[in-house]
Amino acid sequence: MTSKNRLWTVLAVLLCAIAAAVGYVVSDDTGDGTSKAAATSTGPASASSGPSAPKPTAPKSGTPKPSAPATPPPSAAATGWVPTDPAMADVCRTTLPGQALDTLGLIAKGGPYPYRSDGIVFENRENRLPRKASGYYHEFTVVTPGSGDRGARRVVTGDSGEQYWTADHYGTFQEIDARC
Repeated sequence: MTSKNRLWTVLAVLLCAIAAAVGYVVSDDTGDGTSKAAATSTGPASASSGPSAPKPTAPKSGTPKPSAPATPPPSAAATGWVPTDPAMADVCRTTLPGQALDTLGLIAKGGPYPYRSDGIVFENRENRLPRKASGYYHEFTVVTPGSGDRGARRVVTGDSGEQYWTADHYGTFQEIDARC
């Protein structure tokens, strides 16, 4: 590279840096709805009035409204339920169909179950539940009114006490939340 080419390269890089700096300074939006000038104002008006909180501005038309503050979930000790996989959807126990509640009651009592395949090992071949050793999960039929066979609804339990609901024969699962 000749010295003339080096000079042009240095000038081009300098011009890009200056253009970026000017663009930053000229830009009036800080991303939080306040202007940089208001956030860094140290002129005579702000000095005479003393420190003051930034004045609220009306939200821009495309700006989403802030969410309500989240209420912390009850502690695990108070509820007895801790999700095994926070990424998995959960379902309130009380919103399950009555037949699922009946099945959960039978599981709690240890049976008797309406189908001889209830309680068999669920293999988790679809890998839709957290991976565990073979024999960890067991499946139970949820009676489907009007169905001539076992239907598609199941409750699957884990050896640690977790319970899962599927209404589509293992296509999707929701972890059953006993808190609600």
